[in-house]
Amino acid sequence: MNLWLRLNGWQALSCLIAIIVAAPVGVLIWHAFGSVDHWAHLFSYVLPNAFTNTLLLLIGVGILVTSIGVGAAWLITAYQFPGRRILSWALLLPLAVPTYIVAFAYLDILHPIGPVQGLIRDILGYDSPRQFRLPDLRSLGGAVFLLGFVLYPYVYLSTRAMFATQATSLLEAARVLGESSRSVFFRVALPMARPAIAVGVSLALLETLNDIGASEFLGIQTLTVSIYTTWVTRSDLAGAAQISLAMLSLVTTLILVERFGRRNQRYSSNQRSHPVQPIPLKGSAALFASALGWTPVFIGFIAPACYLLNESAKYLHLTGAMSDQLLSSAVNTVSLALAATIVTLAGGLTVAWSARAVRSDLSRTLPRFIAGVASIGYAIPGTVLAIGLLSPLVFADTALNWISGFWGGPDRLLIMGSMGALVIAYSIRFMAISAGGIQAGLSRIPPSLEQAARLLGAGPTATLGQIHLPLLRPALAASALLVFVDAMKELPATLLLRPMNFDTLATWLYAEAARGTYEEGAVAALAIVTAGLLPVILLARTQFKTTY
Repeated sequence: MNLWLRLNGWQALSCLIAIIVAAPVGVLIWHAFGSVDHWAHLFSYVLPNAFTNTLLLLIGVGILVTSIGVGAAWLITAYQFPGRRILSWALLLPLAVPTYIVAFAYLDILHPIGPVQGLIRDILGYDSPRQFRLPDLRSLGGAVFLLGFVLYPYVYLSTRAMFATQATSLLEAARVLGESSRSVFFRVALPMARPAIAVGVSLALLETLNDIGASEFLGIQTLTVSIYTTWVTRSDLAGAAQISLAMLSLVTTLILVERFGRRNQRYSSNQRSHPVQPIPLKGSAALFASALGWTPVFIGFIAPACYLLNESAKYLHLTGAMSDQLLSSAVNTVSLALAATIVTLAGGLTVAWSARAVRSDLSRTLPRFIAGVASIGYAIPGTVLAIGLLSPLVFADTALNWISGFWGGPDRLLIMGSMGALVIAYSIRFMAISAGGIQAGLSRIPPSLEQAARLLGAGPTATLGQIHLPLLRPALAASALLVFVDAMKELPATLLLRPMNFDTLATWLYAEAARGTYEEGAVAALAIVTAGLLPVILLARTQFKTTY
């Protein structure tokens, strides 16, 4: 009986987490349909332009990340050339640079009076930007270009893993039958990799939908930017909720289309296959392959990173130290990321262990459903999540003030006026990372260990603490690192939910870019990129071990 009570206790905690994660969506729907007066105005003046821009941005980014990601994955898998081993993990480096930082850097790099266009004019013999200038980066095409070269690693990572594990015998059979390398790629390798490509593209497009900084810096009125301006500029919660609901519908459609497109696709092989043997390239072909592979790395990481290093060095040389406001933003960022990591890790462990603990005692359907609901936050863009959280957080503050009133406490914003609102938002958004990583770690622990513990009289909690937690340290550390870095980079939710006079490195950079002061913003951007390198290095080491 006690065992069942403890099992139900874990399940109750998981249900509570799932309710907290799903609550913003329910509140969003309630706000959106609670005031129908805005719908006519939105359908006439806001949604057509914002929806069209968002859709065109998604299509353009989808095509670009697919082309770069799949091409890079096949280049690394199928061919041998100088620098291939280094390039295989260097292609992941753009993941360390948030999209808004790349836009921030390239707006200065490609400015009409910036270094690139100035050098081109000097070479061509022109004296003025009026005589020669590149196409304006502040455009839909510029947004597609920058986002595509930053987000392609999502496709590269999933597709590379698929290419590396494909049945080599099928590729070799195609070559024996006289198929060219081009034909082998398009007729054999590419169709088998479609599920992996679909997963990578969907992740890249979800990141595109979550972007606010790059779109606003480049002057693109997307749904995300419309939500932010509607709430901040007009203080119109109902209108922001209605735009958020339209955006959420687009996210849901995107996920359903991805799953529908590969609903009947199954690829398996009963034979153990040796790794694909790359074809050696020599001479000009090897140089061309190397240059082709390093191009996205240069555009997506090397160029903006060098720019940030240069600007940060110039700023620190002139001032001698970072300003007090920037130091305060750095402290806020680390404190907030640490708090969010602890809460998210605890929630993810609860959800994952609940599903594991009840696996052999209760129906598997409920734990699986709870884990799925608890993980939907990552698919919800930060602006949508923030708008959905406003009312619940205000209600929670009201309830806490009512309780404190019994002891004569003053009314104040206990959650909305502190980091609490941001910690809750981050935890909801990144719960999928924590729960997924811990579930993967649990799957590597044999069930016989917990069965033996139960035979010895240990309950689920004791089994978790004494047996599983020590074995889960690598999974917990990896999940904590990923959540910490993502929390440091998060911009949309932070802009909407931060307390007064509270800045993180991301919001500081956003404000500096809005004012056009790039020097001090570069220091904040460089700190974020440096932190972002940690999970990329971890991911690259994992890929390196599994590939070579």
